[in-house]
Amino acid sequence: MAAIHARLTHMGLYAHDLDRMIGFYTEVLGLIVADRGPGRAPGTQMAFMTGDPACHHQVVLVSGRPETAGYNPINQISFTVGSLAELRAVRDRALSRGAGVLRQVNHGNAWSIYFADPEGNTLEAYLDTPFHVPQPRGDALDLDQPDAAILAATEAACRADPGFLPRADYMRQVAARLV
Repeated sequence: MAAIHARLTHMGLYAHDLDRMIGFYTEVLGLIVADRGPGRAPGTQMAFMTGDPACHHQVVLVSGRPETAGYNPINQISFTVGSLAELRAVRDRALSRGAGVLRQVNHGNAWSIYFADPEGNTLEAYLDTPFHVPQPRGDALDLDQPDAAILAATEAACRADPGFLPRADYMRQVAARLV
């Protein structure tokens, strides 16, 4: 039997207020509405959103989330960004849009921010580092430091970990295991 290598392509979320959620994902993460139309359930609407022209949708928002749900079943939805400057911009946009609790975390292999969208779904925006260390790991991250200082501190902490590898070496090891 051939191996299957599934890759996360999108998440679907039920929304209380579809337009507010679209505005949040547009303003904070730079996504656009690729398509919008009626859902399968009567009276529901769907919005397909993306930030990648090669991917029709990365998030599907669906109206009709019940007000009486006892908890939010979504743990988190993660988006990668291209630089520390972009990570800072997402942080600043999220805060300006009233995002819930914001955490800045240095995982060693990634720099992350965690925040809530208007309906309490946890979002992560992150940037991979050039390093790998075993997870979970969650050191403090001060995004107000210069890029060079963040990189140097991260590298020093990662090299002190017995499981340290350059990211490229780690990726080669994972690729060999996926065969």
